[in-house]
Amino acid sequence: MAAAKLNPLAEALNQRLERAAPEVAGMLSGYGRRLYWPKGILAQGAEAKQKAHRANATIGIATEGGQPMHLPSLAQHLEGLEPGEIFDYAPPAGRPGLRERWREKLLAENPSLAGKAFGLPIATSAITHGLALAGELFLDPGDRILCPDMLWGNYRLGYEVRLGAEIQTFPFFAGGGLNLDAFRETLTRCAGETEKLFVLLNFPNNPSGYMPTPAEGDALREALVACAAAGTRIIGVCDDAYFGLFYHLGGESLTESLFGLLAGAHPNLLALKLDGATKELFVWGLRVGFLTYGPGRAEGAEETLAVLDAKTRGAIRAGISNSPMLSQSLVEKALASGSLAAERKQKLELLRARAARVHEVAGAPRFAESWDVYPFNSGYFMCVKVKGVDAESVRKRLLEEHGFGVVSVGPNDVRVAFSCLEEELVEPLFEALHRVVQEDVED
Repeated sequence: MAAAKLNPLAEALNQRLERAAPEVAGMLSGYGRRLYWPKGILAQGAEAKQKAHRANATIGIATEGGQPMHLPSLAQHLEGLEPGEIFDYAPPAGRPGLRERWREKLLAENPSLAGKAFGLPIATSAITHGLALAGELFLDPGDRILCPDMLWGNYRLGYEVRLGAEIQTFPFFAGGGLNLDAFRETLTRCAGETEKLFVLLNFPNNPSGYMPTPAEGDALREALVACAAAGTRIIGVCDDAYFGLFYHLGGESLTESLFGLLAGAHPNLLALKLDGATKELFVWGLRVGFLTYGPGRAEGAEETLAVLDAKTRGAIRAGISNSPMLSQSLVEKALASGSLAAERKQKLELLRARAARVHEVAGAPRFAESWDVYPFNSGYFMCVKVKGVDAESVRKRLLEEHGFGVVSVGPNDVRVAFSCLEEELVEPLFEALHRVVQEDVED
């Protein structure tokens, strides 16, 4: 779209970004360039909320006695929360207190962020919404996305089908760890074919359950920085949906996000962190996620973050208006709870025990003729590569004949969600899987 047709507010944001970080300005999609935060009802309502001491007749809610009007049949189920924490609209970028607390959490859990400029997390309707926002701001039809061949299938629906981008994959594993050579080679090739590259890395990975070692994390960073230094504008997206679920099976893994390594690494590299309460706080249905920006240069970072925040708020306003107030209020209160850390640790240890049992059983020598186990050390999942049979056929027989549900994620790959598997059922599941594979081979 021609610059003359841009809304003046969008044009002003673009000019600010060009001055602060021209590299980031060059990463925006056409839609990203057109986005702005309107000076309309929400902006006027926010001003009135601060100054209207007699009555605030701006926002489209109904009030009664100074509180959002509400029905007792709903309120009775929500003791401990004020009506304004339940029934009111949340700001498009999220409750201010929630955003601050999540930023504090990021600093506490990611030592590499110390001293670096990164944004106040923007609340999203879970991580899928955050991924959609990242795509809207930075992807045009035909743009290239680089990610592993072991990937969450919804990436294709969200980015290829919805936005018309093109996903380019690289082989994820080599031996007992990441295939760093394949990553470097594919990254270099893709960078040579485009001026802008959207690199999407999901750790701990879905479907494999793998988290890189510290050395692998450093190698990924070095490759991305080298690519940025060679002139390609890199949007480095860290999908951290399963962050914190680290079990260190077979050796030590990273315990912080790649976001901390990528933020501030190079002017041509913009880091994005997508995470949320969904898995980290075990509240899947509350749909509370976050999108955080990490600019590549300290100079101008504050202005860069202000522009990206405004454009992201505009995208949220245009798409869903805002995420639910009730969910955000609950998560904010949980983050303030003194017992939260101990509660999370107890659940983590339960998942760690399940993962360790799966690691022991699935890798038993007696199953070697049926499958190879992909490396896994974190998250919810693990995968096996079945030998000589079709994974979908195996999945169906395992379900219909033995009552175990698993997922086929490729011609020969089967994913097991040990997050939903009680320890006493681990061995029976893999014994049944072994039986099905052997019977299919014989057939």
